Amino acid sequence: MRSSGIDDGIGAVAPPFRVEAFDRVDSTSSVARALAEDGAAHGTVVWAGEQTAGRGRLSRQWSSPPGNLYLSIVLRPVVAAPRVAELGFLCALAVAETAEAFLPGGPSARLKWPNDVLLDGAKIAGILLEGQFSAQLLAFVIAGIGINVASSPASPAYPTTSLRALGSGDIEPGAVLTILLARLSSWLEVWKANAFPPVRTAWMERAARLGETITIRVGNQPNEGVFDGIDDTGALLLRTADGTRKITAGEVAFGQAATAASAT
Repeated sequence: MRSSGIDDGIGAVAPPFRVEAFDRVDSTSSVARALAEDGAAHGTVVWAGEQTAGRGRLSRQWSSPPGNLYLSIVLRPVVAAPRVAELGFLCALAVAETAEAFLPGGPSARLKWPNDVLLDGAKIAGILLEGQFSAQLLAFVIAGIGINVASSPASPAYPTTSLRALGSGDIEPGAVLTILLARLSSWLEVWKANAFPPVRTAWMERAARLGETITIRVGNQPNEGVFDGIDDTGALLLRTADGTRKITAGEVAFGQAATAASAT
């Protein structure tokens, strides 16, 4: 259903973005994909007040009650397909800066590989990238972003929080969206002009648990080692007794989740 009011709090939208607002959808990423397949331009944003079938990484359900920010963006970067993963890191930086903008004097946002944003050690946002390829060429990328604004869904695997719980006040998702698109526009320009190095540097400055022992599950196998950051492709560098491993896909666990992962 097209929006009848959720866009009331939105300000001027930074280029190249154009927002399509909906009161409720099954999934913003599903709507964005359909629009992209119909030729939607680079920068088309699907924003919904509520999702009935939101999803995160590893096909997990993303709880999507009203009051939080749910959006998916059609991106058509002119880059080789292997560089698509870089977009997740610059999206995370944009989300981190957005969260801090509403929490002056509050905690600094930290980034958990590959695509989570943390405040005070608790998850406040997640990012999901889905690429569409045609004859091995990149057709488009859908960048799905969810930010806990008014509330945070409980999770047995990790702590969660919201902007309101951290003292942001009664802000509207539209105001958060406006800042997010401005920050994302800026990072896209940096990435376009300078490729991944400045994005990697900025991400590493915010990396959670850098230099500490972490557990990462690859498939069904937990792996423990020292988190040495990311390489120039975004792969996680895990220093173990057998040498440094480059991990391109996996699930990093901290705290109780790490203990559970190691025990299974």
